[in-house]
Amino acid sequence: MNKLQWLVISLATLLFLFLYFGVDRKPREQAKVERARTLNASSTNVLVLLKEAKEKMSPAQINTVASLDQMVKEAPYDSTKIQYLKQLSGKWFEYNNAPLAGHYAEQIADLLKTPEAWSIAGTTYSIALQRAKEEKIKSYSSERAVKAYENAISLQPDNLDHKLNLALVNADYPPKDNPMKGILMLLDLNKKNPDNVPVLTNIGRLGIKTGQFDKAVQRLQKAVNLEPENKRANCLLAEAYSGLGNVKEKTVYERRCQELSARN
Repeated sequence: MNKLQWLVISLATLLFLFLYFGVDRKPREQAKVERARTLNASSTNVLVLLKEAKEKMSPAQINTVASLDQMVKEAPYDSTKIQYLKQLSGKWFEYNNAPLAGHYAEQIADLLKTPEAWSIAGTTYSIALQRAKEEKIKSYSSERAVKAYENAISLQPDNLDHKLNLALVNADYPPKDNPMKGILMLLDLNKKNPDNVPVLTNIGRLGIKTGQFDKAVQRLQKAVNLEPENKRANCLLAEAYSGLGNVKEKTVYERRCQELSARN
């Protein structure tokens, strides 16, 4: 074998080593690091929420959740674990901590893997989002709610409720890089389901929130025409007419709102 052949083989070997160790391996290791960071960030977030919550709880409450948490860890079967997780989620909700109630509802969904379980987790996080005053709680709750509803949709793609709930999370807490995402999702749902009262009602609610009272009246009036006994649509319609300065129609639907409220 002459010198030129040895040189070609040596260069090929160096190229192989460079490609394997210098190109392939680095992204692979980087991906592992990024995944670890994501998991750590998520775990730390929950740990911070737990720590902050326990600082405001009574010793009896702390003992209750600690005992249930230990039962979850020691549960021999998933069915038993789910029962304890349901109790844990319920206790955190009872203690007025919807984000942590959502955390345990999400663990249940991870075990059951049903659209109903993911929807419950999403709803719990949505309640947390609505109640939250701190930005970090809003961000955490919206992120987890979106994930839960997306999982529900992936398992039950034809269920309109899951899609509506996902759109509402994005509308109530818009992504910073896409502030119109939730509104556009709602309008798309309305286009595909023009007579769906919950969709119409929520578009009307957001119209009031953004001062688009004429568009709100249009959607809400249709909702009331489709379901005259719908309390929420009637009450919101009173607000929308008030925003337009239409005292006559405001009074009509205000009275209707009060009548329907008295029945419940």
